[in-house]
Amino acid sequence: MTSTVLAPAKPIVWWGVVPALLVAASATLLFAVQTPLGYATLAAGLLVSVLIDRALARDLLLIALGLLIISTISLEADISYGNMLLMGSVLGSAVAVPYLISRFVYRDHAVRFPLRRGQRWSTLERSWLVIVLALGWALLPFYFIRSGVYLNWPAVEAPDEIARLFVGVNAVGIWDELFFICTVFTLLRRHFAMPTANVLQAIVFVSFLWELGYQAWGPLLTIPFALVQGWIFSKTKSLLYVIAVHLLFDLVVFLVLVHAHHPHFLPIFVY
Repeated sequence: MTSTVLAPAKPIVWWGVVPALLVAASATLLFAVQTPLGYATLAAGLLVSVLIDRALARDLLLIALGLLIISTISLEADISYGNMLLMGSVLGSAVAVPYLISRFVYRDHAVRFPLRRGQRWSTLERSWLVIVLALGWALLPFYFIRSGVYLNWPAVEAPDEIARLFVGVNAVGIWDELFFICTVFTLLRRHFAMPTANVLQAIVFVSFLWELGYQAWGPLLTIPFALVQGWIFSKTKSLLYVIAVHLLFDLVVFLVLVHAHHPHFLPIFVY
C-alpha cells in the first residue's frame, strides 16, 4: 500500500477536537443510546466549532447534516420492500447532501469518492483480502451465534427474502464507506492528524452499526474494523479497495445470518 496524505493536519491537541468530539458523540447518543440529547450535543458541537474555527464549523456542519438525515429513520434491520426503499433514499441523501453542498455551495469539492482506477492492487493489498475472509470465517459465526445478535436480523426463507437480505447487507456496506470514510473521515482529516480523525469517524461508524444490530460485544469487532478501514483509506486513497474489503466481510456476515437462522444450511462454520 502506498501512503497518501489526504490533507494538511493541525496539531493533534488542537482545541477543535472538542467540538468534533461532541459531533461524534452525538452519533452515539442518536443511534446507540437513542436519546434526544443527541440533537443537543450535535448543536453544542456546531456552536463551539463556530467560536473556535469557522473552517472546521463548515465541515462539521456537513457531517451534522448527514447525521440528522440518518436520524429520521430507524436503522433496525427490516428487509421489507417499503423499508428498503425508505432506507435507501434516506441513506443516499445523507451522502448526497454533504457532497452537493461541498461541491456547489462551498465549492471546495472536499468530499470525493476516489477510485484509483488503472492502478493494480499490490501483493499486500490482495493478501489482505484473503485475510479478511479468513478472519470473517473465524470470528463472525462465534460473535453472531454465541451472542444471539443474529436475531436482530430477520429469518429469511423464501428466495426473494434471501435476495433482499443479500442486497441489503451489501448495499449498507457500500454506503458505510461512502459516508463514514469518504465523507466523515475525509472532512475530519482536513483539520486533524490521521489518528484523531480516524478515532472520531470510528465513534460515528460504530454507533451506526450498533443500532443496525451489531450489539452485545459487537464493538470489540466493529471498532477495530472501523479504525482499520480508515487507516487503509488513508494509505490507498481508494474507495474501490475499502469497498472490496467491506463486501468480503459482509459476504461472510450474510452467510452467517442465513446459517444462524437455519443451522442445516451451510454447515461450514465453527463456533
